[in-house]
Amino acid sequence: MLTMIISRTPIWVWVLLAGLVALGWTQTRTRQITVVRATVLPIVMMALSLFGVLSTFGANALPLSTWFAALVVSAFGAKALGAWRGVSWSAATSRFEVPGSWLPMAIILSIFLVKFYVGVNVAMQPALKVDAQFSIIVCLIYGVFSGLFLARGLNFWALLKVAPRNTLAPR
Repeated sequence: MLTMIISRTPIWVWVLLAGLVALGWTQTRTRQITVVRATVLPIVMMALSLFGVLSTFGANALPLSTWFAALVVSAFGAKALGAWRGVSWSAATSRFEVPGSWLPMAIILSIFLVKFYVGVNVAMQPALKVDAQFSIIVCLIYGVFSGLFLARGLNFWALLKVAPRNTLAPR
């Protein structure tokens, strides 16, 4: 069965996986990033997660509210626990210095695997699209991952709030 699933998976899915691995790999090294780049990754990852909810379960209240609640709890929980610490703002370069971490890679690949799992199971069992228990579990997972990326973005923006105003000019 696994061979059948892999052989019937469109090539673009494997290209996407390769791109996500490359994106995750860039996160493992200490680097300097702009405010725009620091903002884009959390937004893109939350948007992809929300797209996963909408494309699988539609714009229904239960999946959307479950996803949103998990996102909020996860984001503020991660922030309260000090996730994504170690980032600093450099006034000299107008960039964030971000320590390398395998956590983004783990989250990115987990989102991919969950989306792949959901896609395969919904293709094989279309009734899962309206199964409340399935939608709650999937949307909780998507929401938690999105919340972790939101916490990352909030961490960046919190550093900007305390940075002196004259250091925020783009270079």
